[in-house]
Amino acid sequence: MSLRSALRAQTADCHAAVDTLFGSFNLSRIQDYRAFLRAHARVVPSVEYALENGGIGRLLPDWPDRRRAHLLAADIRELDDRLPVLLPQPALLSEAAIWGAAYVLEGSKLGGLLLAKAVPDHLPNSYLSLQGLKGAMRLFMDRLDATMVEDPDAAVAAARDVFDLFLKAGQAELEAVP
Repeated sequence: MSLRSALRAQTADCHAAVDTLFGSFNLSRIQDYRAFLRAHARVVPSVEYALENGGIGRLLPDWPDRRRAHLLAADIRELDDRLPVLLPQPALLSEAAIWGAAYVLEGSKLGGLLLAKAVPDHLPNSYLSLQGLKGAMRLFMDRLDATMVEDPDAAVAAARDVFDLFLKAGQAELEAVP
């Protein structure tokens, strides 16, 4: 079984929970959209920092083009909101864990493209609508499929940890929406 297949199968429950939670934000309402972005801003920079500290640049040379925390921060500032406190960085102590965390962040880009359609045109949405370089998702999936890690369970654990961070952040922000 490829690492991608293992990640997909063994994190499907987490993915569904995150999709359900973030699907409850009404992105056409500015209050919900701000909360949605703040929830992501609690997680994305932390995970990106952890990936960089773990050496994602060795695995994905185009990593700098994949980063989105700066786009997220710009959208939040454009909404006259402030950045929230970050959740702790996940511990990415192996190549497998790096791939697992990257799998979640890269996959969230696809969901973001779908969600961007619900954001009114007058609101900033560079974070959600980021297309990236042509073929970037295919390149990521090809590299993930070609990866032979010694401990695929570490990849799954890291992915589940990142999904859990998104759940915690989403729940906290959703509770604060008026």
